[in-house]
Amino acid sequence: MFDALKNLKDTIEDIAEAHGDKIADGLEKAGDFIDDRTDGKHSDTIDKAVDKAQDLVEKLGENGKKH
Repeated sequence: MFDALKNLKDTIEDIAEAHGDKIADGLEKAGDFIDDRTDGKHSDTIDKAVDKAQDLVEKLGENGKKH
């Protein structure tokens, strides 16, 4: 079980390394879409969530380079 989770983590890190820019762009677009649908009522919260998600993808991508 532990090996399967480690393999999954490694795969996710490799994907984030290879496609991190596309994932970050998708997160930004999703945030903009949600912000649009909520008429900007939650812009600050959405921006913070998108930034945190993008930071996580970047961190995962950096870990992927270590393999």
